[in-house]
Amino acid sequence: MTQQGEMLKECRPEHFMKGLRTLLPEEIWTWSTKLMRRDTPSRDDGIFPAKSDALTNCATKQAWDIRLLNFALTLEYLEHAFYTDGLAKYDEHAFKDAGFPAWVRTRFQQIADHEASHVALLSNTLGDKAVQSCQYNFPYSDPQSFVALSMVLEGLGVSAYLGAAKSISNPDLLAVAASIMTTEARHNAWVASAVRKGAAWGGSLDVALATNQVYSIAASFISSCPDANAESIQMQSFPPLHIENCSYEPGQTIDLTYTPAPNPVPASSSSNSDDLTAAGEQDPVSENENAEDAPHYLAIYAGLDPVFVEICDNQAELPLNLGGTGIVYAVVTTSLDSVTDSNTIAGPALLYFPELI
Repeated sequence: MTQQGEMLKECRPEHFMKGLRTLLPEEIWTWSTKLMRRDTPSRDDGIFPAKSDALTNCATKQAWDIRLLNFALTLEYLEHAFYTDGLAKYDEHAFKDAGFPAWVRTRFQQIADHEASHVALLSNTLGDKAVQSCQYNFPYSDPQSFVALSMVLEGLGVSAYLGAAKSISNPDLLAVAASIMTTEARHNAWVASAVRKGAAWGGSLDVALATNQVYSIAASFISSCPDANAESIQMQSFPPLHIENCSYEPGQTIDLTYTPAPNPVPASSSSNSDDLTAAGEQDPVSENENAEDAPHYLAIYAGLDPVFVEICDNQAELPLNLGGTGIVYAVVTTSLDSVTDSNTIAGPALLYFPELI
């Protein structure tokens, strides 16, 4: 078994006992092992959790970690395919004709190699539990649009890993995800600044997106996937949200087009505040049957916490403090103070606010 594969070893009683032994004084350890060796059902004495409960919780957390790693692998497959296909389509001359120096394409090849390494790392960690690659459709038409989409995908990767980090229970797997995330952040900063001549960052805090929010964006580039993938990642995409304005700026009123989902997303496949399912709990699912009649709000993510503005007649006024924030994300929700999968109506959509000069 590979070193990464060891991170996903099964939850066994001896693993639980070994971990418990390191936490207890000798006299308490002796007493607790006597209790656990009795030929009676596992019990909860108010001090020690019932062994069966501890093992169930361990298995639940492990299954959640596997699901999140497969979600990460789905994104890495997408990025790897994006760079592989784009660089095969546009050679050095195409980049030169588009106004880029020779080193730009060379660096993009290095990024493609990084994405291949991420795919290999996650695949080896997951072993036979790993999902497979999909078929993709990327809407670029020249090196310029390829570069612009690269910045979007790298930024999405950062927000995906950041949002999932709180739900990864295994510290070794968290380190793997964090190592990939910081590399994605450097990719994004390089494209934004060295290649596109903009700011390398948009603010002091990056956006953490929920898994279904990320998947809703990623799904727009996926044509088809093997059927087994859906069971492994258990993600669901929200209806699309379109910003109809060709240009916009902070303080401007924008026009929105979206169709509310007929049914809420199940809490068992949820993210964001619904990520309590990672610990075996569930956030109650609100009934969105009357979502069209309820007030709608545009939640705008430009940092860790969204800002909410009311939607009236499919229009919303952008906050004034968005200047220079770079790429931000917006979702339509029925809540004025929090965003969960169960109160999300549509989105996310991307808006871009370049650095103020």
